[in-house]
Amino acid sequence: METTSGKANLVREETSVFERMFGAVEKVKERLNRSCAALEKANVPYAIIGGHAVAAWVATIDDGAVRNTRDVDLLLREEDLDRAEQALSSVGFVRNKAMDVHVFLDGKDGKPSQGIHILLAGQKVKASYATATPTVDQTQAIDDKRVIELTELVQMKLNSYRDKDRTHLRDMIGVGLIDSSWPTRFESSLGQRLQELLDDPDG
Repeated sequence: METTSGKANLVREETSVFERMFGAVEKVKERLNRSCAALEKANVPYAIIGGHAVAAWVATIDDGAVRNTRDVDLLLREEDLDRAEQALSSVGFVRNKAMDVHVFLDGKDGKPSQGIHILLAGQKVKASYATATPTVDQTQAIDDKRVIELTELVQMKLNSYRDKDRTHLRDMIGVGLIDSSWPTRFESSLGQRLQELLDDPDG
């Protein structure tokens, strides 16, 4: 039988877990804000991509449908990497490379999973992808940040097409950002992937 003190300890533990959970979300938000502000100040073109781009677009329709993400993914031109390093190092980020991915760690002891992950503009992430990444010009200003245009974001998600990418696509379908007219916007193999999701969003 659980004692009163045992219940109190459980409550304290649950409070600590929730505090850590909400704190982790705030840290990711702060990391995104800090990196974007540094790049803006240094006039380094960039675009927010990945889960935060999805969240930003979803929030334009329904902020209650936004999904938290731990990843901060940015698009940069390869020729701007050194300038980006100067800008980001001024606010505490340290350039690194993990498994052929450019990463800016949050401090010298930062974890790659909690860093700023960089994709290079105009290049294929994998040789098997149907299309290359967008350019850094293909952005939309949302809350003073440069977010990749919706069509380009959807194309990136269709190229990757991992479980989380399909989830992000379903989120955008769910709030009406993507409809039945969209598959024809893409190369046929990508359009087919999107059509399958539209036909069976829960599949």
